[in-house]
Amino acid sequence: MNQRVPAIDALRGLVMIIMALDHTREFFHVGAMSFSPEDLSKTTPELFFTRWITHFCAPVFVFTAGLGAWFWKRDGRTAADQTRYLLGRGLWLMMAELTLFRFAAFFTAPGPVLLTVLWAIGLSMVVLAGLIHLPL
Repeated sequence: MNQRVPAIDALRGLVMIIMALDHTREFFHVGAMSFSPEDLSKTTPELFFTRWITHFCAPVFVFTAGLGAWFWKRDGRTAADQTRYLLGRGLWLMMAELTLFRFAAFFTAPGPVLLTVLWAIGLSMVVLAGLIHLPL
């Protein structure tokens, strides 16, 4: 019970490395804000690949969140425990997007509201908290 699966942890670790690569690219690439690395008329193969590969990150995190919920159920945790965990984690991610990351991106408290990947992952976890109660 409550035994970690090394392959899932390795997958999450790999995805975090890929995300770090993308964020590093955005920080150091001079033209990061003037053109999209996916614009084939302006990009290089390396730049295109570092952006393209990151499109797998969010789906993998959402998939592993669902997989984690399944493991929790398999290990005998109640649906109420799962709901509490998923709601808490999902709402935390959504609030972090609106506060911490918003401030970090714009360096001002009342900056524009952008609901990005963390918000979507948090919302997915909140939805999953309800879906686990459906009969299967």
